[in-house]
Amino acid sequence: MEPAARPSYITIARIVRTRGNRGEVLADLYTDFPSRFDALGEVWLEFDNGQRKRATLDESWSHKGRQVLKFAGIDSISSAEELVGAWVEVALENAVPLPEGTYYDYELIGCSVRDANGEVLGKVTDVLRILGNSQLVVTGPRGEFMIPAVEAICKSVSISEKEILVDLPEGLIDLNK
Repeated sequence: MEPAARPSYITIARIVRTRGNRGEVLADLYTDFPSRFDALGEVWLEFDNGQRKRATLDESWSHKGRQVLKFAGIDSISSAEELVGAWVEVALENAVPLPEGTYYDYELIGCSVRDANGEVLGKVTDVLRILGNSQLVVTGPRGEFMIPAVEAICKSVSISEKEILVDLPEGLIDLNK
């Protein structure tokens, strides 16, 4: 089994709009570690066209569940507008180590999903995060369906084997196709 490609960068936020008149931007968080912004000096901005640009983070603070970011050299609303829609990333080697039993999305994508009887249900094609609830999107012989990424259902996760063993409640697959 060929392992999934390991990304070079980890997404930690997405810039959604400008804020203020000093070139600040407001970003939605894509990290469970918002305090990491306090120690960041350099990030990467990836734009919709695939262009990636290094940026120096001068200031950062939390504001109503989002993060305000102030980048060096971005000092006006018009300059900040050019950043809207960009993904804020860090190099993989700067990713925060995760606690035991937790995984980055890229590690789960491509994992084979088997039930308690050993039947292959499919492969994880995406991870959705909905109001603090993570769902594994699985595509297989029964079509596409979601499995809650909780310990009560995902009994075993082996990143090295790219396999997740699940104990599904009856009817779950048909419920959320």
